[in-house]
Amino acid sequence: MKIEKVGVVGCGQMGAGIVEVIAKAGYDVVVREVNEDLLKRGMSRIRKSLDRAVSKGRLEEAARDAALDRITPTVELGDFASCDLVIEAVVEDKDLKMAVFRELDGICKPEAIFCTNTSSLVVTELAMATQRQDRFACLHFFNPVPVMKLVEVVRTILTSDETFSTIFEFAKSVGKTPVAAVDNSGFIVNRLLIPYLLDAISVYEQGLASREDIDTGMKLGCGHPMGPLTLCDFIGLDTMYHVAEIMFDEYREPRFAPPGLLKRMVLAGQLGRKTGKGFYEYE
Repeated sequence: MKIEKVGVVGCGQMGAGIVEVIAKAGYDVVVREVNEDLLKRGMSRIRKSLDRAVSKGRLEEAARDAALDRITPTVELGDFASCDLVIEAVVEDKDLKMAVFRELDGICKPEAIFCTNTSSLVVTELAMATQRQDRFACLHFFNPVPVMKLVEVVRTILTSDETFSTIFEFAKSVGKTPVAAVDNSGFIVNRLLIPYLLDAISVYEQGLASREDIDTGMKLGCGHPMGPLTLCDFIGLDTMYHVAEIMFDEYREPRFAPPGLLKRMVLAGQLGRKTGKGFYEYE
């Protein structure tokens, strides 16, 4: 299968990053948001990121302009009809994702490949919303997408070898390092990362160490670039809580159960960097 034109559903933090790296790699990209306001915000995020790359000498002005020219913003899913690959990057809500794929299935050409960017949901269940389960998989990018090199390429028991090979090579073509994973909630990275982060919250909740000492211990003791509580704030505590709930529901193992402190902080609106307060305070 040859991929020339890519569609991305969603232009939030993840979607905008995905659009940026695909456009920089030379692909034509259609990006859709639900309304003009969100679309303008998403395109502004892409422009600012590209401008930052130029100012830091990582990208030529001509390459930035060419990338922007390859992006077609829209509020209509119908504009994905000619896409060879469509990547869904909407919020981590199973019903919403399935509704999007159900609609896309009636719009896109039969040979088009569908990929979700889910970080925790079961890919097979999302695939069942379509009539192209053999051409359905997951491309899980990491935030911030323009910086993080990894992409998890996840196949279901229904994904064809040709589809998997095509998207694996596509991930390489946009400058990422792909790793192969089978369909299970959390895949490789979050299956290992989420229990670690939840344990760090529990250590803090139980008063075993201060937030600063927990973070310093993991940075200097294990060589991590960022402490676990700082990372939780960066991810967003609401996202952390939601992903942990999904994984606990899937595996029924205590290590995936969100601690009480995490739930209370989410209820209080202390979600981390995006709200200015989480485990730490931010301007």
